[in-house]
Amino acid sequence: MDNKPNVNVTPLIDVLLVLLIIFMVVSPIKPTDFKAKIPSEAKETAAANPHPDTLIVAINADSTLRLNTENDVGSVENADKLIARLNEIFRERRENHAYAEDKALRNDLSEDEKTQKTVFIKAPRFLDYGSVVKIVDAVKIAGASPISLQIDDLN
Repeated sequence: MDNKPNVNVTPLIDVLLVLLIIFMVVSPIKPTDFKAKIPSEAKETAAANPHPDTLIVAINADSTLRLNTENDVGSVENADKLIARLNEIFRERRENHAYAEDKALRNDLSEDEKTQKTVFIKAPRFLDYGSVVKIVDAVKIAGASPISLQIDDLN
């Protein structure tokens, strides 16, 4: 008599089928949508005032530069005035402890690294890539970080 042990899998298959049926019944009950608030009508809004710490370097159609509302900060070919003005702004911010929101409470960073130095560069679409790169380089020389690009049709 050679009796080998064997496993009866019939009860195991019955249990698996019951579990499969339970999951098939329960799965449609889970919510699969989300609620989105969509405005009922378009509202006319006035242009929002930018944050006072926002620095936007705009390249005009004639290749002159504008820093926020200051018009005489150089040109694409000669951005020395822009670099000097950004250095002055960053120095004032460092002295006044104007920190970036995400870095204000960090003790592992120096005073200079905590200072708010975000600069946005705004250029018209028709401007060549090389001109924008010159301004990005000038803003980097001034110590800005991070630098964001915005391609826009300027008035």
